[in-house]
Amino acid sequence: MVDAVTPLQDAVTPHQQGTPIVFEGVTKAYGEQTVLHGIDLAIEPGEFVALLGPSGCGKTTMLRCLAGLEQVTGGRILVGGEDVAAVPVNKRDMSVVFQAYSLFPHMTVSQNVAFGLEMRKVPKSERRLRVGDALELVGLGHTADRFAHQLSGGQQQRVALARALVTRPRALLLDEPLSALDAKVRVRLRDEIKTIQAELGITTIFVTHDQEEALAVADRVAVMREGVIEQLGAPEQLYRKPETPFVAGFIGESNRLSGRLVSGEVQFAGGSLPVLPGSAAALTGLPGPGFAAELDVTAFLRPQQLTLTSGSGGSGIPARVLSSGFFGAHRRTIVRVESGQHVTVQHSATEQYTADEAVTLHFVGDPVAIEKA
Repeated sequence: MVDAVTPLQDAVTPHQQGTPIVFEGVTKAYGEQTVLHGIDLAIEPGEFVALLGPSGCGKTTMLRCLAGLEQVTGGRILVGGEDVAAVPVNKRDMSVVFQAYSLFPHMTVSQNVAFGLEMRKVPKSERRLRVGDALELVGLGHTADRFAHQLSGGQQQRVALARALVTRPRALLLDEPLSALDAKVRVRLRDEIKTIQAELGITTIFVTHDQEEALAVADRVAVMREGVIEQLGAPEQLYRKPETPFVAGFIGESNRLSGRLVSGEVQFAGGSLPVLPGSAAALTGLPGPGFAAELDVTAFLRPQQLTLTSGSGGSGIPARVLSSGFFGAHRRTIVRVESGQHVTVQHSATEQYTADEAVTLHFVGDPVAIEKA
């Protein structure tokens, strides 16, 4: 049974506007290996920012530097306008929720949540009130007297979240908190975290390698690669207007189609695709959309940017169906164009195509990102 998230209680946290956090030219090195290369990132008060990228890109290192678990090699981190370089971990007033629940097995749920308040010497009467409201906030008021081994994985992670929030931190730091959970629990808890964060107005940084999680919950997403931020923007911006080939390939699913850049368009298989001006300019080194350039490129084309019609002839690109699969609300059909390239098209589940059927491929989406072939 799913526990509902309760409305915000005043005793959990005072009404707040959130705390601004700024990374200014932050570098971090371990010996001769540099893992963060001059990170610049300004997070607005109360904003929910996701750090997204593959393993080893530096996202967890950023979080640990902010929390004080690692010291930066260069640059500054400002929290509420204050440089926190000399501030010890226990004075930074931040709460971290890790992938591992890290609950004390010999303590009850309420004792786990109260632990941080006890360390801060909060009076017992206030402590009891705040713990109760924190557990109600995450839908676990009925589990106060249970022990960790009596809870499911999702419940344990919600206890960890309550423990992080009950101290009224200036910022909430989430380091892959959902990766150990099964798919359905992960989605449910992901949505609950977003709801709670919005209610509290607490500045939140969420580290994940799961693009679906990042796009679903974050106000903005910083896509990282090899210690740098490749692109920072709203989820819709990253998906529809990727600024680099890495972002185009990492966010969402894309067909990689070989073609030739001519007059600001990619020509391939008897058709052409408009190109994002910034993508062409970055590749060619020419101002504007790179109209003067001609070179072989690879275009990144979303399955949703294409449609199919039965038969051949007329406008569009002739193709032949290889296979088609059902995914509930939609179908995905793989076709082969005349050049031999395979293209995946996502379309309505009511449209059905059979293997070896002649079809016509149409482009209906936004301009595409490209990289040099």
